[in-house]
Amino acid sequence: MTTISNLLRASADRAAPVLAAIRDEQLGAPTPCAEYGVGDLINHLFQVVDNFEGLARKEPTDWSGTPDVLGTDWRVRFAAETDALVAAWTPESALEGVSVNMGLPQLTIGRMVLLDLVLHPWDLAVATGQEFTPDADAVAELHTLADDLGDMPRKMGVFGEEVPVPADADPFTRLLGRAGRDPRWRAHAAARH
Repeated sequence: MTTISNLLRASADRAAPVLAAIRDEQLGAPTPCAEYGVGDLINHLFQVVDNFEGLARKEPTDWSGTPDVLGTDWRVRFAAETDALVAAWTPESALEGVSVNMGLPQLTIGRMVLLDLVLHPWDLAVATGQEFTPDADAVAELHTLADDLGDMPRKMGVFGEEVPVPADADPFTRLLGRAGRDPRWRAHAAARH
């Protein structure tokens, strides 16, 4: 297995319980991603997992429309979808070359889906009152990704403006800040605004 597939496996295993615990009445709740409610973010996460599975195999991807998985057994499907994602990123060949779809090194593409599998489960967890602790090795890999990409994610609208965090903050809190997320965000506070 590649390092990326191991990190994806660890991150998917931590994400699955968060999704499984989301109640139907929480699907309209706000999340730290201002443009997404909980249900919207679940749909987006499925789109990401599906498209990045194709990117691992260097297949064309379609970002034109977000699928609506909420009418399906998405809590169970998430495990199967992420299993397929991990399998697609397992061969060393998945990390070779440059993505024809995105023009970035395949290793960067693998790290990008890892970012989604770490940040969005946190978004969903805090939006629905759950605890979430990411895989420490995945967080370290994502700091490398953020270093490599520099300001590009912010210019592309993937990251919001950086949120200042204490200098002695733990690595995940620092990653959240780098990605434009407020580590102190809570759903009840967002609902009051």
